[in-house]
Amino acid sequence: MLNLRRFRSIFLSLLLFMMFFVPQISMAETLDNNVPDASPAASVPILKSAISLPMAGARATNQLNSARWLVHKDAVEGTSKLRLVIDTSDPVIVSSTLDGNGPQLVLDIKGAVVGDVDDSITLDGQIAEKVRFIKKDGNNSQAVVDLPAMIDDGDYKVFTLKSDTANKKSFRVVVDINKPVPKVVYNFTPGLRNKVIVIDPGHGGSDPGAIGPNKVQEKTVTLAVAQKVKAMLENAGAKVLMTRQTDVDVYGPNASAVDELKARTIVANNNKADVFVSIHINAFSNPTVGGTATYYYQKSNYDALLANCIQDGLVATGGLQDRGTYSAGFYVIKRTTMPSILAELGFISNPAEEKLLSTYQFQQQMAQGIVQGLDKFFSQAAKRGGGL
Repeated sequence: MLNLRRFRSIFLSLLLFMMFFVPQISMAETLDNNVPDASPAASVPILKSAISLPMAGARATNQLNSARWLVHKDAVEGTSKLRLVIDTSDPVIVSSTLDGNGPQLVLDIKGAVVGDVDDSITLDGQIAEKVRFIKKDGNNSQAVVDLPAMIDDGDYKVFTLKSDTANKKSFRVVVDINKPVPKVVYNFTPGLRNKVIVIDPGHGGSDPGAIGPNKVQEKTVTLAVAQKVKAMLENAGAKVLMTRQTDVDVYGPNASAVDELKARTIVANNNKADVFVSIHINAFSNPTVGGTATYYYQKSNYDALLANCIQDGLVATGGLQDRGTYSAGFYVIKRTTMPSILAELGFISNPAEEKLLSTYQFQQQMAQGIVQGLDKFFSQAAKRGGGL
């Protein structure tokens, strides 16, 4: 009996084993066998990775992601400053210049392309009009800030900031622009008496300017003509300031070109001159090219008028070919706050004009032309009734 009971017990145990454990082993084998089937599932992230590789690459490329701005007003000093902040993915190298086509601040941003930032953002209109983001190439970009008026180097600053993870801030390019000086409202009167006129003899000192085929130097001619203009204007009752009265550098020896030119504009700006006249001599590779031309930068309604009047005077008294008047961004006429012109009396590279320019009589004729032009300008400007 005991053996029979033991047999039944063993049989029942075997039966239970077959019913419950063998299927479990079979399922386990099936999951294992499905490992290869799991490969496509495992390959999903690989596929995503393949798609995202370019995305990952794009993310790895430094970008201009956004830009924002505000105007800060100092309640104590009464000054205003516009701050423009450009967010970038990673650090960048930024350089800036005010030399653009018109009143512009141009930022060259090395190491970042234009990303999600808007192509153009309108600013306050008083300190800066808008900023435009431009692709330069696959690694670099440019931000161009359009200004309502030209500013000076000391009126803005550009710097970068590191990322600030604690405050969730990325790398940033920061531009601070101070509010420009209000535009001058002009109210000219006719005549030369009591007018404050700055005469700028081009070049000087270590900078001879253009040199003619017979070694006549531009700086010598411009100073000679300027001195004659000064004498005539003072005889007419004007107050004349010269940026240089001898053969010297205005800023000083070994100065940068910008420092030298800026020193000339300071003479006019600090003395609140009525007009600024810069005298130069042209040069060209073709020695047959000649003539007189006058340049202006349109800061007011009077710059082109001044250029036209002086050009007419120079052509009338000098008799050289009339090459006309042109708008140009020369430093000294762009950075002076009053109506300003730059006159190219003739071509020193033209042997015939070089000879004329070196004579006392022709220098006197050109000086007379400038004075006649100034007198005509004040007469016509007075008729306009004043304004910007």
